[in-house]
Amino acid sequence: MKAARAVASPRVVCVEDFRPLARRRLPKAVFDYLDGGAEGEVTLRENRRAFEDVTFRPRHAVAVPQCDLRTRVLGFDLALPILLAPVGYSRLMHPGGEVAAARAAGAAGTAYILSTISGHRLEDVKAASSGPVFYQLYLMGGREAAEATLERARVAGFAALVLTIDTAVSGMRERDYRNGMKELISGSLLEKLPYLPQVFARPRWLVRFLLDGGLPHLPNVVIPGQGPMPLVDINAALARSTITWEDLGWIRKSWHGPIVIKGVLTGDDARRAVDEGAAAIVVSNHGGRQLDYLPATLRALPEVVTAVAGRTEVLMDGGVRRGTDVVKALCMGARAVLVGRAYAYGLAAAGEPGVARALEILRVDLERTLRLLGCGSVAELGRSYVGALGAVSQPERRP
Repeated sequence: MKAARAVASPRVVCVEDFRPLARRRLPKAVFDYLDGGAEGEVTLRENRRAFEDVTFRPRHAVAVPQCDLRTRVLGFDLALPILLAPVGYSRLMHPGGEVAAARAAGAAGTAYILSTISGHRLEDVKAASSGPVFYQLYLMGGREAAEATLERARVAGFAALVLTIDTAVSGMRERDYRNGMKELISGSLLEKLPYLPQVFARPRWLVRFLLDGGLPHLPNVVIPGQGPMPLVDINAALARSTITWEDLGWIRKSWHGPIVIKGVLTGDDARRAVDEGAAAIVVSNHGGRQLDYLPATLRALPEVVTAVAGRTEVLMDGGVRRGTDVVKALCMGARAVLVGRAYAYGLAAAGEPGVARALEILRVDLERTLRLLGCGSVAELGRSYVGALGAVSQPERRP
C-alpha cells in the first residue's frame, strides 16, 4: 500500500523521480548494479546527453485532435513504440521481478523481453503477460542447456529470440566491485561480512528478500545432469558464453521464429546481421555497461539505419527516460525503442504499479510531444521534425 501511494505521489511526475525511491529501497549493491555502468561511466552518461543535442522542428498552427501511438514490431501491433528491455537480476530489485514487469507491459499493450538472468521461470513470465514476450539468450550453461531453453520458450509461446552479441566478457563495472556484488552473491560468509552492513541497512528489503527464498537459481539455465544454474558469479559464466556469428547456424535450427540481434553499433555489423537473416536489429551499447567510450546509441543510430536500407527493422535502446527521447529516436529512423532502467527504477520502487506508472508517464509524454510537434501519428515522424545531431563534444570524466 505504501508503495502504491509513492507511485501516485505528486513527487513522481517523470521517470527520473523513481530513481531516488529505488535508491532508498534497495541495498547499495543492488541499486548500483541497476544504476551503474562500466569503468568511468562515460558511455552511460553520453547515452543521456546525446538527446540534449537534438532539437525539434515543430509544425505550429496544426490541430491534432488525437495521436496514434501504435506501431508494428516483428509483425505484432503494439499500443506504443516502447518495449521493455531485458534486465537481469530483476527479482533482487523486487520479488515480482520479471513476472511483474511482463504483466505491466502486457497491460500497456506492448512487448516484454525476458533476460536469461531471470529469477522466474520463463513459463510463468509468459503466462503473466497479455502481450508478446521475447526471450533474450546468453549461452550460459553451454549449447545443450540453451537448446533445451529454446524448446521451452517455443512451447510456452515466446514470440521472438533476442541474441545479445556485445558480451564477450562482462564489462568492468567498478561500483559492483566496490560494493562486493560478487562476494554477496557467491562468496563464503567470511567474504560477505565486510559488505553485509549495506544489506542490513535496508531491513524491509531484507525481510522481503528472505521471504522470497533468498538468492534464486537461474530457472531458465538448466545444465544437463546438474539442474538450474546457481546465481553465482555471472561474470565468469558470461566469459564462457559468447555468441558468435557462427552460432547463428545451430540457433536457427533450434529456433524457427524471428531472431533479433542486439548490440549493433556499426554499419558493418548491421549489414552482417541482415545477411544472417535478422528480423530486427537493436542499436545498443548495453546501457553503457560493457565497453566504455562507445558512442551514444542515438549517435550510432543513423549509420545503422543507412546500412540496413529498410531491409530489416531497427530498434534502439540506451538512455531513454522521456517521451521526447522516444520521439527523437523515431525521427532518426528507429521503429521503436527499448527501455531498461526507465522501468526498472519503477519496479524497484513499487513493484508492478511502479512499472505501470513508468510506462504511463512515457505514454503521456509521447502523446504530448506529438501534439506540440503538430504530428498526429508516430508513423509520420521523420528527420524533418528534428535538427541535425550536434557534434560530439569531449565527455567529462568522472572525478
